[in-house]
Amino acid sequence: MGRVNLLQALAVLAAGFTAGGINAIVGSGSLVTFPVLLAVGFSSVTANVSNSVGLVFGNVSAALGYREELVGQRERAILGGIGTGLGALTGGILLLTLPEGVFETVVPLLILLACALMVVRPKPKLSHGALSHHRKIGLVAVGYAVGVYGGYFGAAQGVILLAALRFLIPDHLQRLNGLKNVMVGIANGVAAILFVIVAHVAWDAAALIAVGSISGAQVGARYGRRVPDEALRWTVVTVGVIVAIVLIVK
Repeated sequence: MGRVNLLQALAVLAAGFTAGGINAIVGSGSLVTFPVLLAVGFSSVTANVSNSVGLVFGNVSAALGYREELVGQRERAILGGIGTGLGALTGGILLLTLPEGVFETVVPLLILLACALMVVRPKPKLSHGALSHHRKIGLVAVGYAVGVYGGYFGAAQGVILLAALRFLIPDHLQRLNGLKNVMVGIANGVAAILFVIVAHVAWDAAALIAVGSISGAQVGARYGRRVPDEALRWTVVTVGVIVAIVLIVK
């Protein structure tokens, strides 16, 4: 497909804005942008790659929007980012080498498992202090596993990561959401660099998604940060279940 026309451009821009807001608060914004890119005529591979590249800018915007919640989490962000970055590189390589759709049957189950963790996990004794040695190792390991998933497939990556962080780190959910945004941003950034090098990017579509997601993430962060932890928890569960159902039906 050639360049998008004005109407298509507006649709992609709006999808980017919506996805940026969703990603900042919960995750799964790709379920908005990816179908729109397919609808305006891009192939699935080009749509996937261009979507990944464009949404990275929204991830950065979301992390900046949650900067107050990130205070005191530098070590967590570094350790988690190392894990998701290495995982995304692995996942991206797997995407380019394994047969298409090899993991698609288990993806809805992973998302539902994450939702179950969000439901059943008892509220821990909250702590903003330094992580123990074992939790640090766990954070890198969890980051790597989710990064592999994100680099390869990516749907509801934020939902899965937030559920895992809630299980691993005793802290307020909004603070963990800020950490999630950093870790997902690093994972998507690494995967995007890989895709830019080895695949074809539709730069007009990627730029539109980038512009839309940057502004959408700021709006999402502004209002999402005000949501009480309990309401955020059930929002994540609801979105995760919807994503799983959509993927199962598809």
